[in-house]
Amino acid sequence: MAYKITDECISCGACVEECPVEAISEGDDKYKIDPKLCTDCGACADACPVEAIKPE
Repeated sequence: MAYKITDECISCGACVEECPVEAISEGDDKYKIDPKLCTDCGACADACPVEAIKPE
């Protein structure tokens, strides 16, 4: 199960640095996670200061 970035994302980029497989990229209005690359490790969710990353 991949993680998903919700609308609460403030586009701070903290999650990008923590992703070991580089599955996170900048989207139009928030960051996005490529579900094909996500390994469900949760590192991004732990790094998010506003808890905008949830399991899908």
